[in-house]
Amino acid sequence: MTDHWIVRLACAAALMLSSAIAGAAEGGKTLQAGNDLSDRASLQRGAQLYMNYCSGCHALKYLRYSRMAADLGLSEEEVMNNLNFTGTPIGEQIPVSMPKAQAEKWFGKMPPDLSLIARVRGSDWVYTYLKSFYVDPSRPLGWNNSLFPNASMPNPLWEMQGLQHAVHGKAESPGADPPVIGLKIEQPGNVDAQQYDQTVRDITNFLEYAGEPAALKRQKLGVWVILFLALLTFLAYLLKKEYWKDVH
Repeated sequence: MTDHWIVRLACAAALMLSSAIAGAAEGGKTLQAGNDLSDRASLQRGAQLYMNYCSGCHALKYLRYSRMAADLGLSEEEVMNNLNFTGTPIGEQIPVSMPKAQAEKWFGKMPPDLSLIARVRGSDWVYTYLKSFYVDPSRPLGWNNSLFPNASMPNPLWEMQGLQHAVHGKAESPGADPPVIGLKIEQPGNVDAQQYDQTVRDITNFLEYAGEPAALKRQKLGVWVILFLALLTFLAYLLKKEYWKDVH
């Protein structure tokens, strides 16, 4: 029994260490997303933004259009007319718009499904990633990312954010690439910084929802469960007093 606990602790420590190493390798600290799953308006905006700017390359194979409509308070007509660009039936999962052959030609492989990205990486990581693109002519697509170096995708939101450039520090050794120590907007986009932050927060909020749609109902159900347990505790206390009143 003791040996089993030692193995489990060792595995947990290894996972924590590998996560820390991965985080360090991917550009350091993340920003706080501050998203709120109870904000339905944010989820609706996030769905619209995702479908317009992300669904061309990334599918959501674990989320159905019909489930999204029900959870986000949208009618089937609104979803099919404004969020469904592939003609997929309302009851099916959300596919990618881009043909596989074109994806492999442009990116070398099919871009990943993002159904679980917020659960795997965390909402703060997604939020920071979408704010960390910068212009890099040395990359095949002309873009890089300070959180996830050498990311094989351009900034899908560059028109809103503007053209962001890296601020480089001093190289650690001769011939080494200078580290990215900051990012600076050189050419403003069509929204200001506060609006862009909200845009990214809405997309992050939607992706957190997409990773676990049941979370919305679980949170609502949790309130009733707590109330039920409180009432049950009170009734148990009254019953206990009734049983023990004649003992003394």
